[in-house]
Amino acid sequence: MNEKTLEKLKILADAAKYDVSCASSGTSRNNVKGGIGTAAGWGICHSFTPDGRCISLFKILLTNHCIYDCAYCGNRRSNDVKRAAFTAEELAGLTIEFYRRNYIEGLFLSSGVMRNPDYTMERMVRVVKLLREVHRFNGYIHMKTIPGASSELVAQAGVLVDRMSVNLEIPSEQNLKLLAPEKDYPSVFAPMRFIQQGMLESAEDRKKFRSAPKFVPAGQSTQVIIGATPDNDKQILTLASALYKRPSFKRVYYSGYIPVNSGDSRLPALAKPPLVRENRLYQADWLMRFYEFKAAELVDDTHPDLDLDVDPKMGWALRHPEFFPIDVNTAPYEVILRVPGIGVKSAKLIVTSRRYGRLTSEQLKKIGVVMKRARYFIVCRELPMQTVNELTPQYVRRQVSQKQKKAAAELLQYSIDWGE
Repeated sequence: MNEKTLEKLKILADAAKYDVSCASSGTSRNNVKGGIGTAAGWGICHSFTPDGRCISLFKILLTNHCIYDCAYCGNRRSNDVKRAAFTAEELAGLTIEFYRRNYIEGLFLSSGVMRNPDYTMERMVRVVKLLREVHRFNGYIHMKTIPGASSELVAQAGVLVDRMSVNLEIPSEQNLKLLAPEKDYPSVFAPMRFIQQGMLESAEDRKKFRSAPKFVPAGQSTQVIIGATPDNDKQILTLASALYKRPSFKRVYYSGYIPVNSGDSRLPALAKPPLVRENRLYQADWLMRFYEFKAAELVDDTHPDLDLDVDPKMGWALRHPEFFPIDVNTAPYEVILRVPGIGVKSAKLIVTSRRYGRLTSEQLKKIGVVMKRARYFIVCRELPMQTVNELTPQYVRRQVSQKQKKAAAELLQYSIDWGE
């Protein structure tokens, strides 16, 4: 690798670090004779995923040149930063070289908008075409769609990549227009709808012809910036809930706002990114996707923001003490899922295990139930603890939040000691 290419790599890899929507799953692309690489249902990113997997991905921008002047973006046109751009051949070659050295398992390709959306999208499509058709690369590819690009270019990309994403960035159109005057929601939702239609048509074609090409087999995702605008959690989760109703939509990623541009009066003066709020939104998102919660149950007009001291499921339980206690030996699966400290796997094990006898607190611990939280909301064969109704929601909240803060402090101290 020559010095010029290395300098481009440093600039454009650093510029890509704020895009968090790069984990993936749900695709299967087998290797073929004469090709290299495979994508077999694992998630990829240069990080740890929420379920603990360690993953590796070449996360890069094609260019950090941009015609837009978004207030929250470090690559906006008014910023005095080093600019660089790869050619399609350079980037495809780098991806293959990194893969052969076992540095990466796939590619996450994004870009600033150079000249116009179609010009940029065409260059990105050329990169993935070179990888698939010239280098015969069968590894995972996640590509960002440029809002405003033509549907023809999106269609070309859709049969070559595994996942596509279009970033909403700001949770409300009014605030998007304030911070990014050159962007609007219609230009974002148009490619989302086109990708969805392409996926549905591909599924129908494959019912008739097994050899029909797959279109974006791993679905689509988006990213929302948290804390750059006064949008509350109710607005954010309502938007996410509406997106999840689309059959093609897999993930909404929440990115705590990091101040990268100083002196802009449109942006809040944050001392640090709202990472706790970001974490609570991910937890609430998980509840909507896997625990059958609705956005309106987690946040409402009375509580428009998630409680930062306790997780969203605990927050819901404390606001609805009338729902508890739950008898784990008789309650249906959907009800057991609502208990803090009981996850999807534990709930399924409870329903299966109780067929062979009544469950005790010790058996619940072995199943994986977090009794420090669950004990306030359940009854079983011999559980001696008082429930939330004998105590008060305020008392339970205080006990749980204190234990969580203590555990976080112990983890921090352990990290410091380990570092020494």
